[in-house]
Amino acid sequence: MAINPTGVLGRLMQRLSLARWTAAARNAPNAELSTLRALRQNARQLLIPLQELSYIAEDRLALPRIGTNTFTRPAGTDWSWRPMAWRAGLWKRGLAPALNREKIGSEVGIFHDCNQPEISLTQYRNLRADDLAAYGLMLEVYHFGGSFLSLVVDLPTAASTGLKKRHVIQLSAVIERETPINIYARLNVKNGPNTEQILLTLPSDQRETMAEFDLAYTQLNEARTEKIWIDLLFENPNMNKVTIRDLNICRYPRAEI
Repeated sequence: MAINPTGVLGRLMQRLSLARWTAAARNAPNAELSTLRALRQNARQLLIPLQELSYIAEDRLALPRIGTNTFTRPAGTDWSWRPMAWRAGLWKRGLAPALNREKIGSEVGIFHDCNQPEISLTQYRNLRADDLAAYGLMLEVYHFGGSFLSLVVDLPTAASTGLKKRHVIQLSAVIERETPINIYARLNVKNGPNTEQILLTLPSDQRETMAEFDLAYTQLNEARTEKIWIDLLFENPNMNKVTIRDLNICRYPRAEI
């Protein structure tokens, strides 16, 4: 039977265990070597689960909370989403070097044409007071000998379900640049044999940035929408670090004129 650590019995056992190990530490300088050897073995066996518990607790109790889906949504939003890379810890936290077409998580991939890439892509824990996303992605580029570099975010099937030309798809992000760099966002909507694309520039004069893709300006076939993805394109990324502290996407109908 599991003992509740916050119950009376659990607290009593915790005090007894703490007192025992405190006494053992105080007596260690004068303890018999055989006794000291046995205590060291016991302490090592305890240390591993205690360190694991402490790590998990620090990770889960830190702000913002893991899995949070809190962000501002426009009025009338009928679908919204924050990718997993910004919501929860991934089993593979980094790519170094980040090879062409390699993915971090199941939704974010990196594309480039470098033969010997000096590029890394790393997930990290957000801990700032103004962070809304639990995690962020850090893209570091050293020598860049290619002609293009992009991150691709694959949207889930729900994003294309019921998609109409009257919809606007909004990309919001918090991006920090080590040195000035132009970043473009491109929406791609595959419908039948065609792929509709809209390319916009993300403003570079502020951390919080946004792009609104109005599908009214496309030749979208509403009956054949299959897949949506967004490219983040980085112009001249040589010797730079770009930190994407948050990224979220909303879909809402355009206001009638």
